[in-house]
Amino acid sequence: MNDWKRILIAVDNTPTSRKAIRYAANIIGRLEEARIHLLHIYPEPPPGYYSSGRSLDDYVEEKDREGGDIFADAVLTLQEAGITEQTITTECRMAEHRTISQTILAVQEEGRYGTIVVGKRGVSKAEEFLFGSISNALLHHGRDVAIWVVG
Repeated sequence: MNDWKRILIAVDNTPTSRKAIRYAANIIGRLEEARIHLLHIYPEPPPGYYSSGRSLDDYVEEKDREGGDIFADAVLTLQEAGITEQTITTECRMAEHRTISQTILAVQEEGRYGTIVVGKRGVSKAEEFLFGSISNALLHHGRDVAIWVVG
C-alpha cells in the first residue's frame, strides 16, 4: 500500500493550483514525516514549433525555467506553513505521448505516492464533456491513492 504521507502535488501557473498548494500547506504543515513532491507537467511542443528553427532541447529548457518559477512560489508557500525544504522535491516533466492526468498517475505509481493534490480547473460543463478534466480523470483512474481536488 502506498504511504499517504508521501504527497504528490501537481502544480502549474494558475490560481487554482496556487489555491491547492495553500490548502495542502495548511494541512501538511501540521504533519510530521510528510514528504512532498511538486510536479509540473507540460505538453509536447505545439505543431509548427520546430519550423521556427527551435529544437526540443530549447523547448525543454524553456519549460524547465517556467517550472522553476512555479516551484519557487510553491516552496515558499509550503515553507511559510512550517514545511522544511528538505522534505520537498521537485520534478518538471513533459507528457510524452500521454495526457497530463496519465502522466500524473505514472509519477504517482513510480514514486508510490499515497496522496495526489490538484487544483480544479475552471472549465465549463460543455468543455468538461468534450475534453474531460484532469481531476476527473484522476478520480476515475487513480488506484490505491487519495486524491484531493481543491476548487
